[in-house]
Amino acid sequence: QVQLVESGGGLVQAGGSLRLSCAASGYIRSINTMGWYRQAPGEQRELVATITRSGSTNYADSVKGRFTISRDNSENTVYLQMNSLKREDTAVYYCLAGGVTAPSGYRMDYWGKGTLVTVSS
Repeated sequence: QVQLVESGGGLVQAGGSLRLSCAASGYIRSINTMGWYRQAPGEQRELVATITRSGSTNYADSVKGRFTISRDNSENTVYLQMNSLKREDTAVYYCLAGGVTAPSGYRMDYWGKGTLVTVSS
């Protein structure tokens, strides 16, 4: 079994910064892609950013230049540095660990429970 623990969400004023962290633990041999998705009230879950094991990144257009994703493969942890936050960034942010390979060779995706980010004006 694999668990994802997210932290770093909270309330921040527009223009401020937050850093999200997500640590994966359990029977993990490797993780292919890690990333962040978000879901605002009444909206569908959407991609924020992803990063592969080799460090290739992908960002939603709405966060390019403001958010930076990074990961520590030795700790199975992914980070999201969010700067210049806007009210429209308010959402529950979910961590994804994609292509998690167990020691047995079994492979699947895992999601965190989410952390709330609220940006006030």
